[in-house]
Amino acid sequence: MNQTLLIELLTEELPPKALAKLGAAFAAGIVNGLKSRDFLEADSVATTYATPRRLAVSITGVRATSPDKSIREKVLPVSVALDANGNGTPPLAKKLAALGFPDLTVDQLERAQDGKAESFFYTYTATGSALQAGLQAALEESAAKLPIPKLMSYQRPDGATVNFVRPAHSLIALHGATVLPLTLLGLTASNTTEGHRFLMTGASRTFTVANADSYAATLAEQGKVIAGFDARKEQIRAALLAKAGADQVLMPEALLDEVTALVEWPVVYECHFEEQFLAVPQECLILTMQTNQKYFALTDAQGKLRSRFLIVSNIATATPDAIVGGNERVVRPRLSDAKFFFEQDKKKTLGSRLPLLKNVVYHNKLGTQAERSERVTALAAAIARALGTDVSLATRGALLSKADLLTDMVGEFPELQGIMGTYYARHDGEHEEVALAASEHYQPRFAGDALPTTATGTAVALADKLETLVGIWAIGLQPTGDKDPFALRRHALGVLRMLVEKRLPLAISAVLADAAAKFAAIPGFKNPAAEVTAFMLDRLRGMLRERGFSPNEIEAVVAQNPDRLDDIVQRLEAVQAFAALPESASLAAANKRITNILKKNEEALAQSGNAGVNPALLQDTAEKNLAAAVTRVQPEVDAAFARGDFAGTLKTLAQLRDDVDAFFNDVMVMADDVALRNNRLALLSSLHGMMNRVADISKLAA
Repeated sequence: MNQTLLIELLTEELPPKALAKLGAAFAAGIVNGLKSRDFLEADSVATTYATPRRLAVSITGVRATSPDKSIREKVLPVSVALDANGNGTPPLAKKLAALGFPDLTVDQLERAQDGKAESFFYTYTATGSALQAGLQAALEESAAKLPIPKLMSYQRPDGATVNFVRPAHSLIALHGATVLPLTLLGLTASNTTEGHRFLMTGASRTFTVANADSYAATLAEQGKVIAGFDARKEQIRAALLAKAGADQVLMPEALLDEVTALVEWPVVYECHFEEQFLAVPQECLILTMQTNQKYFALTDAQGKLRSRFLIVSNIATATPDAIVGGNERVVRPRLSDAKFFFEQDKKKTLGSRLPLLKNVVYHNKLGTQAERSERVTALAAAIARALGTDVSLATRGALLSKADLLTDMVGEFPELQGIMGTYYARHDGEHEEVALAASEHYQPRFAGDALPTTATGTAVALADKLETLVGIWAIGLQPTGDKDPFALRRHALGVLRMLVEKRLPLAISAVLADAAAKFAAIPGFKNPAAEVTAFMLDRLRGMLRERGFSPNEIEAVVAQNPDRLDDIVQRLEAVQAFAALPESASLAAANKRITNILKKNEEALAQSGNAGVNPALLQDTAEKNLAAAVTRVQPEVDAAFARGDFAGTLKTLAQLRDDVDAFFNDVMVMADDVALRNNRLALLSSLHGMMNRVADISKLAA
């Protein structure tokens, strides 16, 4: 009979940051184990449960017995199974005994071709196994493969030592309403569990789950436990939004996940702190509340921090004064520390801290933070000069960009580096762009993050990332596989996004050369610009794919190894528009053919001095027509390209399709006459240059 199966393992409090993964892995291990043993129906559905004290899964449509199976077993090759007289050999008898069929005779076996030889086979029906045996194996496999951060050793009451993520107290194994007597971690399965540790007391804490289908409802009604991780998380989210009212609640998903893993019956309460703390930069207060206390900060509609915050408690009570008061007392010293750090830091300017960067090692092969700061400052100035922006602001912004690393606040909260630099620079009276550069030079910090908003911030951000890319790559610490300890992929994407989205007129080769020049004083430094360029172009391909461009469209542009990226999106959009034209497929195929011909005849073209087309040597009507068409279209292509109309440039080429097709149908390019052949190659070379001015359209050919 097919019924719902329930497995629950009750433990001590599980590691909150690992709970979601543990719950998913526990359920997946059991499901996969049962599926591989054929205990599940095609439409069986698994539901995962995970609370601070339990891992569980329910699965619908689980068979009590796996179905019988017809098995065709290879026994032995005929050459081994039979002797010269055609009788069974000792190896055959041994093999049949090992398979469990010692009484089988040769005439009961199937003789069939097996590759180039013949073999004996035997087909039999294997009786299905009981769920208990299959589930016991699946449960043990799942428990053994859990992604446990750190194993814990503990002793059972009988003195046996057990290794698991946390001490386990009970096990449920229900198939419908039937208890399956499984064992795990020294426990024997039953149909009883425990409810909420604080809301359920005495004998009422332990109760029976009548059947597998009623698990979640029974836990909620009798145990004050919301078993589903996602259900608990969404209940917390809804309660936070309701309690926030007109304010905005700051609830990053990582914090929501961690809090969900800490409570079984979540209740949201409102707390307050003193208004005086709002004089501290709100990022400091928010971070300390989220990181140290797992609280949810509130802001008004304009994003300004409020003096009230929300907590998620594991205890529901009509009189939460003690809970609220206790949390308010706990947060006060944390906020006081932040206020103290802020006031102390303001007593020294960022500029006065710069000499101390000499005491901070950046990398033993690349020197100190002070030396790095000098490289970034010089590079930022060069970039600002190339962009035509204020060089003095870029220089000052880069010089001060790492000074906040030496402040008490950043020492306590490294996540605030850059943010605090902006606050302190403003306090010191620095120019607003210099102040903003302290935080903006880290942007973009992650995929989808905002780019620097100021010219100074942009110059310093580019300098910082380029210096890191070139320096770290040069000492052999480039990304390998999934390892990227210096986040070079993120730095490369940051540079690419700024070049593309801000349409900066900077050549990749030039900025990498500038960056490499700043390392001239490093002994044995080898310029990695070629490798870094290839690395960046690979990242560019991925970035463009995420924007919806096809691989062929991307290759049409990126295969030309563009040095500037300020118009790459416009080129790709032009390629997209061209690809939609009915003439595009024919022209792309022709361009591919032209590319191959020219590549094979590079030497001949070079020897001829790459002379232009000689009209006097044009013989066939098709080549005359193509030469005339190229001459007619060339000014239109040049004009469209000059005004940046890339789509127009490519669309103009559509006029050439018939003449190009006729040329390849009627003209023999590789004529015996050398002069005639070179003239036709010159015509194709002229056409090729015009066709590939915006992109290599041959890449569009299937």
